[in-house]
Amino acid sequence: MTIRTSNAAATAALAALALYLPAGTALAQAYPSKPITLVVNFPPGGVADVVGRALAQQLGDQLKQQVVVTNRPGANGNLGADAVAKAAADGYTLLMSSGGAMTVNPFLYSSMPFDPVKDLVPVASAARVLVYLMAHPSVPANNPKEFFAHLKSNPGRLSYGSAGSGSSPHLAAEMMKRQLGLFAVHVPYRGAAPALVDLLAGNLQFMFDPGPGLRHAKEGKLKLLAVGSSKRATAYPDVPTLAEAGVTGFDADTVFGIYAPGAVPAALVTQLHDEINKALTTPKVQEVIRTLGAEPMVGTRAEFIARQDADRARFGTFIRESKIKAD
Repeated sequence: MTIRTSNAAATAALAALALYLPAGTALAQAYPSKPITLVVNFPPGGVADVVGRALAQQLGDQLKQQVVVTNRPGANGNLGADAVAKAAADGYTLLMSSGGAMTVNPFLYSSMPFDPVKDLVPVASAARVLVYLMAHPSVPANNPKEFFAHLKSNPGRLSYGSAGSGSSPHLAAEMMKRQLGLFAVHVPYRGAAPALVDLLAGNLQFMFDPGPGLRHAKEGKLKLLAVGSSKRATAYPDVPTLAEAGVTGFDADTVFGIYAPGAVPAALVTQLHDEINKALTTPKVQEVIRTLGAEPMVGTRAEFIARQDADRARFGTFIRESKIKAD
């Protein structure tokens, strides 16, 4: 027996079938249909904020939809990350974060409000962020070795700032101090930007700056002594690494990137990843990142996750050995 179906019936059948398609398929096709919120889990003016705003503007142009940046600082990035982890998994709430909030915080806090591995999915890397050893002009040192000598002859008399306990600027200073047997007083802030303000004012003597202080160094308001990377910075080829100055194997680089709630459909994660990579190749976004002394990081999600896993192992070992805690 042959069953004949009218055009109207066929259309109705196809519409009914569409109701059973995976949610991610329909979502990816329609996305975005309203503004996207990009949560930056650090204060305005810091690296995460500056890179996040540059990406938000470019992504808004590409997606034909506004990307609104909102700052949710606190607890070394945990507050903003937790807000995104608990947001609806529809792609309309994303996180711009330092790598440390994902790889370091679990070792710093006795309890976490979210699981960085399960509750947030890495969407795309954005930048490899270097930290630069900077000193106030009042410090009588013009190169790393002179600085080490001054610090060693004044134990406990110099103070340094950071973006918070366990932040990459803090860990960089602790790694340097431990390897060289130096002692200085740590002053944590709620972000690198307010720490930089106090360094410029002379309330601090030095800090590892993640980039915003470079323009002040160019103006002679700060001394740029070294870079805390495994190799010299592309934008500052004349600035030595700490390894070259005798701190063997020193590497405090971190990777900043975009994350989404863990249950966001895979198709949407792929779409966002591709759009972010596209944005990172634009000259204006690259210029913003390089102005911070960082390096644009365009890559696959697998590369981003692998780097995150390696940083988690590297920094976790140091934190356990040094018994650093944030609470």
